[in-house]
Amino acid sequence: MKSFLRYLACFTATLAVAFHGVAQQALPFAGTLLTGSEDLSAKMVNGINDFLIRETERRTSQRASHWQRSFSSAAAFNRSVSVQRAELKKILGIADERIQPVLQIATRNDLTPCTVVEKEYTVSAVRWTVMNNLSAEGILIVPATKVKARAVIIPDAGTEPEALAAMIKGTGAGSAAVLALAKSGVEILIPALINRNYTYSGNPSLGLHTQQPHREWIYRQAYEIGRHVIGYELQKIFAGIDWLEKRNEEDGNNTLAVAGYGEGGMLALYAAALDTRITASLVSGYFNAREQLWKEPIYRNVFGLLNTFGDAELAVMSWPRKLIIEHTTVPFVNHQNAGAAPGKIVSPSLSTAKAEYRRAVAIIPSQNNLNFITADQPFFSEQAFVAFAKAMNVIPVPGRISHSPVIQTSADWIRVPQRQERQVREMTQCIQQELSVCERARDRDFWQTLKGSPGEQAAVKEQQRERFWNVLGKMPAPSGSFNTKARVHQETEKWISYEITLDVFGPEVFAWGILTVPKDIRQGEKRPVVVCQHGLEGLPFDVVETDSTQRNYQVYKGFAARLAERGYITFAPHNPYRGQDKFRVIQRKANPIGLTLFSVIISQHQRIVEWLQGLSFTDAEKIAFYGISYGGKTAMRVPAVVKGYCLSVCSADFNEWVRKVATTEHTFGYVYTGEYDMPEWDLGHTFNYAEMAALIAPRPFMVERGYFDGVGKDEWVSYEFAKVQRYYHLQGLKESIAIEHFAGPHSINGKATFEFLDKHLKK
Repeated sequence: MKSFLRYLACFTATLAVAFHGVAQQALPFAGTLLTGSEDLSAKMVNGINDFLIRETERRTSQRASHWQRSFSSAAAFNRSVSVQRAELKKILGIADERIQPVLQIATRNDLTPCTVVEKEYTVSAVRWTVMNNLSAEGILIVPATKVKARAVIIPDAGTEPEALAAMIKGTGAGSAAVLALAKSGVEILIPALINRNYTYSGNPSLGLHTQQPHREWIYRQAYEIGRHVIGYELQKIFAGIDWLEKRNEEDGNNTLAVAGYGEGGMLALYAAALDTRITASLVSGYFNAREQLWKEPIYRNVFGLLNTFGDAELAVMSWPRKLIIEHTTVPFVNHQNAGAAPGKIVSPSLSTAKAEYRRAVAIIPSQNNLNFITADQPFFSEQAFVAFAKAMNVIPVPGRISHSPVIQTSADWIRVPQRQERQVREMTQCIQQELSVCERARDRDFWQTLKGSPGEQAAVKEQQRERFWNVLGKMPAPSGSFNTKARVHQETEKWISYEITLDVFGPEVFAWGILTVPKDIRQGEKRPVVVCQHGLEGLPFDVVETDSTQRNYQVYKGFAARLAERGYITFAPHNPYRGQDKFRVIQRKANPIGLTLFSVIISQHQRIVEWLQGLSFTDAEKIAFYGISYGGKTAMRVPAVVKGYCLSVCSADFNEWVRKVATTEHTFGYVYTGEYDMPEWDLGHTFNYAEMAALIAPRPFMVERGYFDGVGKDEWVSYEFAKVQRYYHLQGLKESIAIEHFAGPHSINGKATFEFLDKHLKK
C-alpha cells in the first residue's frame, strides 16, 4: 500500500511543475500531463461532428462497391438492382401491404359530387384507399378528349393540389403546364401532401400542442417503428398508380408518369427509383448532392441512405425509363420553431446539381435516359413541359403554356384545412396502431429465437447482439495508442481522483472522464470498478460532487464518490449529449450514414473498458456500469454490446422505451419535447428495453425506479421489467436480476443498488 501511495503522492506533487518536468513514472498508470483549461465537453462534441463529416465523405466515396449493375437489358438491370430497391424500401419505411385502391369523388354538403366541369377537362376532389388504415386525398383532372397518358403530379409540401389546377392562386406557370397536359389528353392525379404548418401537431384530447411542422410530427412518431412520412406518402403515390394502371388496362394505355416539385420532386425521384411501372418522371427543384442532408429538415432524414444512395444513384435506378431533372428555385424554408428540429430547405446549387447529374450520366451506358434542364421559373418551365410530354408520347396542344386563370369554384368546394387535418390525424392513427402491435415482431424475431439453456443460446445471443449493434450503427473497434493524459481533479482522506482523456479515433474523437481511486488499495490488489454515467447535459464532475448544497447533487447524490468511499474504483466518463442542438446535430450527421449518437458512445466505452482492464490495480473481470437518465439509456445499450461490462444498473430511465418515444397518447411522450434526437430507427420491431436487458444476461442487471419520476409510468416499467425478470428466472439467474422502487424523484437513490453492486462485485 505504501508503494502505491508514494506513486499517488509523487504524481500530485509534480502537478505544480511545468509539463516537461513531469516524470512519466509519477502516474499510477502510463500517461502524460493533461494541460489547458478548454471545455472538453464542447471539444468532444465538435470533434465528433468533424469526424462524422469526414466519415460521410469516406462512405459516400465507397458507394460503387454496393452496386453490380447490368445494363444488358431492362430485365437484367432490374434484377441487378433488386437488392438495392429492397433496401431503399426498407429505410424509407415502405413495409405495409397496400389494398386494392378504390377512388371516390368527394361530395359537397348536399352530397352532390365535388366536381368542376370545364370545356376541356373536369376537376374533382377525390379520396383513394391506400392501406386498411390509411387513405389519400387530392384532385383528379380528367381530359374531355381521349386519354393518351396518365400521371401523378406531386406538389411541394407548401402547395395545395388545387393550386396546380389553377383553382386557387399560388403556382403560376406550374398550373398552366398541368392544365396544358390535361388539355393534351393526360389524366392527372394530384395528391395532397402533409404540409409544414403545425396546426394539428398535437393531441387535442390531452390539451397538448407542439410547433413541430406536421411532417416532423409524423416523422418523430414513425421513425421509432421503422416507418416514415416519406414512406407513407410514397405508398399514397403507389396506390394512385395502382388505380391509374387499372384505368390504363381498361382503355389500352401503357404510359404512367410521375412529376414533382420541391418535396414532391423528392417523392418523384424515390418513386421512379422504386416503381418500374413509371415510364417517365420529372424531378423539379430537388435534385442535388445530398451529403449535407443533416442540414435539411429532419423529416427528410433517412437512416443509412447515403451509404448506398445519392441522388445520382437514385436517378440511375430509373433506367431505361426517362427521367427529366429540372433545376429550378424552391421556396426557402427555415424551421426554427420552439421544440422542433432546426433545418433549412434552400434552392439546389446549379454547380452541385450538375455535378450530381454528371455522376449519374457516368454510370449509365450511352443510351442516356436522363435529361437536365436549367429552368428560368419555378416548376414546369416550357422546356420541362415539352420534355415531359415527349417522354409520355403526348403531343402538347400548341400555345397552351401561358398562365391560367383561377377557376371560380363554388364556396362549398372541399375545405382544404379540414383535409389537412384528416390526413395528419389519419397518419398519426396509422402509426399509433402499428406501435401497439410492433412487439409481435420482437417476440417472433428475438424471444422465439432464445431456446434452451444459456449455453445453447450462446451462439444465437451473439447473432442478436450483432443485430442490435447494427441497429444502433456499428463502427470499427477503436485501436492504436490510448495517448492517456491525466491530472489530479480532487483529493480527500479516502480517495484521489484524476481527470483523464483517451484517444478513441485519433485525437479528434476521444474519451474523457474522472477516475477515482481509493487510497487503501494494497500493493498487488485488484479492485472492482464501477463506471458511473451522468445524464443529459451533465458532466463527469456532477457524479463526484459531494457538496449536498449543489444543484447537481440532488440528482446524482455524488454516487461515484460515495462508491469510492465504499472501496470501489470509479470512473465517471463524459457522454457527448451536452450542448442541446450542438450535440443533437451528431445524430443528424450520423443517421444518413447508418450511425447514431450511440455508435460513437459505444466506441468510447470500448476504449474506456479496454483501458480500465489494463490498469494494474483494477479487476479486469469486474467492471460494472451504473447510469442515470440518459446515462440509464447508456446502461441499456452499451453493456448489451460491450461485454467487458460485467453488470449493469439502469437508474431513472428503464421504461417501455419504444412506446415512450413514439406515443402521442401520454403527456410524457418524447414527441412533446424538443428532444428530437430520441427516435432510433425501427427499435419498435427489433429491440425494446427488455430485449436489450436479455442481451446483458447472464450478467447481473438492476433497475432503480423512483415512484415520482416523471420519465414514465410505473405500470410501463413493471410491464417491461416483467419480461426481463421472467427471462432471468427461467435461465436460473434469479439472484442476478433486481428492481428497486423508492419514494423519490428522477434521481439516484443509492441504497439497494449499492447492495446489488456489493453482492456481485465483492464476492
